[in-house]
Amino acid sequence: MKILHILNDGHNTLAEQIARIQAENNEVSTIDLTASNLSYEKVIDAIFSNDRVISWHGEEESN
Repeated sequence: MKILHILNDGHNTLAEQIARIQAENNEVSTIDLTASNLSYEKVIDAIFSNDRVISWHGEEESN
């Protein structure tokens, strides 16, 4: 399965950990929407070429 993680607010430790685990049995990619060289077309193409898309907002809260 092809899985895309979209990081809406940049670096996210939890998202990276989950993506790493999923990558053991899946094709996983990540797009950081805070990147300056990102094109709208690249994001749209990535969304429609993956089987599952997970959107992350903010960094996880610590206890």
